[in-house]
Amino acid sequence: MYTASSVFLQTLADVGITHAFVNWGSDHPGILEDLERQRVENGRTALKIVTCPNEMVALSAAQGYAQVCGKPAAVIVHVDVGTQAMAGAIHNVDRGQTPVLIYAGASPFSMHREHEGARNEFIMWMQDIPDQAAIVRQYMRNTTQLHSGKDMPSVIRRSLQIATSEPKGPVYLWARREVMEAHINPDEIRAALDAKVWPAVSPAALSPSAVSTISSALLSAKTPLIITSYLGRNKNAVPVLMELSLLLAIPVALSCPSAVNIPSSFPNTSVVTYLWKGTHHPGLETADVILVIHSDTPWIPENTAPNADARIFVIDGGDVLKKTFGYNHSTNVEMVCSADAEVALKQIVGGVKDVDEKAHEAGLTRTLGGELIQQRAASLAADHSRRVRELDIEEDTWPAASADGSPTLRAPNVIGVLRKAIQEATPSRGANVLILNEGISNYHIVWDHMRSDAPGSHLTSGGSSLGWSLGAAIGAMLAEEAHPEAAHDLVAVIVGDGSFLFCVPSSTYWMAQRQKTPYLTIVLNNGGWKSPKISMLGVHPSGHGSAASGDRLSVGFGPVCPDYSQVAVAASGGWAWGRRVGLGEDGTKEKIENVFREALKVVLQEKRCAIIDCVIEAI
Repeated sequence: MYTASSVFLQTLADVGITHAFVNWGSDHPGILEDLERQRVENGRTALKIVTCPNEMVALSAAQGYAQVCGKPAAVIVHVDVGTQAMAGAIHNVDRGQTPVLIYAGASPFSMHREHEGARNEFIMWMQDIPDQAAIVRQYMRNTTQLHSGKDMPSVIRRSLQIATSEPKGPVYLWARREVMEAHINPDEIRAALDAKVWPAVSPAALSPSAVSTISSALLSAKTPLIITSYLGRNKNAVPVLMELSLLLAIPVALSCPSAVNIPSSFPNTSVVTYLWKGTHHPGLETADVILVIHSDTPWIPENTAPNADARIFVIDGGDVLKKTFGYNHSTNVEMVCSADAEVALKQIVGGVKDVDEKAHEAGLTRTLGGELIQQRAASLAADHSRRVRELDIEEDTWPAASADGSPTLRAPNVIGVLRKAIQEATPSRGANVLILNEGISNYHIVWDHMRSDAPGSHLTSGGSSLGWSLGAAIGAMLAEEAHPEAAHDLVAVIVGDGSFLFCVPSSTYWMAQRQKTPYLTIVLNNGGWKSPKISMLGVHPSGHGSAASGDRLSVGFGPVCPDYSQVAVAASGGWAWGRRVGLGEDGTKEKIENVFREALKVVLQEKRCAIIDCVIEAI
């Protein structure tokens, strides 16, 4: 017997979806039945079904999957309550512009056996809400109700076409139980099932006038600056950005990065900043031409802003006006352009060379290769070398033990040891390692001290909801299984203690054991939520709370309890390996280096998860 559920699952497989991250409920009998039919008839299911005891973890895993391989996965959840339980992960896939297909069932509409799948459980009255899709509609690229198995192939293809076009993001499909249970004659839909994938919209380019204006402005600039946040989500855009930066000796500032936009070792790479007061880009206030490309928040006007005379150009491949943000950075902007970063940068590189050549033909002095650009290049290289030396000093300056035994270990010490241990343990010397960064108040420290170079090798969620990284690691490793060309030597999560708890470790490490996805987790345990304290200090720098401890402010909950490493061990039934460092004698450099080596051996050789709870300076 074939049902609309058969059509649904087959269409997902036909369009190239390989994994479904699922949390089952009373709305899914048709899907569960057809999956078993597939196992009986074919010995396997067309999709790999990944059981997820928590819905937010399911969607975070799907996000990690898509971030690594660029292909959408499916997430299947239970009616309104499962939709709500995806929680902050919905925000992350929206703001992180990650394509995911989400399906939720809905309570049956019939109750007298008029249809297969009619109401037969008390919860079906409670879970029948007026507008289920309204829960998530403002975060979705598209929401659609499925009415019939006959048109499901077209509806699914249309939804994925939207999800994979800029601005990429999640789509939400839902259906009543009777619809999914309806019997289907395969001959009626065979043509639809055989249809090709509907293509995403092709990348957009700059207009000729925009190319000319931006190229001329950059070529004539005395103190140009490029700011980006997520250009590196397209790995092919990174070398083109490097080419433009080298051509004109332009510093590249990384504002709230969510991907490797430019190699850390590149001499024109400027600071990584999350825009806290006093941590803006050097030169932002003095730049005469600024190119903002693929960035949601290039600066915060209240903290620091460009000078009023700067010529500012904004390029984004998706929602360039940031219509869902309330405000954007179009004030005093000369030109706002909707264009793909890779395409636009290639045009600008060509435009700069063309403008310079025409000037030469007109008898004017060439700018490219001239003294000004040479001086800028030398200055940028010197600044970069100085920052590297400062990072080395930070890593290698270990604090003395405190008299009262309180933690003194610092995040740069931990990340420095981690980077060197990874270089020692992996075949690529750390070059082919995936870092999932959810350090939050330590975001910038992780970026600075991991010193990631390879495009695609360092990611954040791209959003602001905490609890992404542990589930994302599972999704990333499953993506590597399905797409071997995306495989890494190691997947490592660096997460704050607050974010670790938001990640629902009781579910994630159970899933890691079940799916055999061994990854390394480093918990930067500062004993609570530092970010709310930073926010308070940003508004009340010398107020009553400025000298208060984290515990007194009610943002502290550690570091002694819980032991995060043992939470993971327990959740995995003893499969995961865990240690705590940073207290007393366990905070010495030698001790930490040995523990990190042991952890990497567990992950790389024994193929088990390893978790190190690093107790650092308290908030």
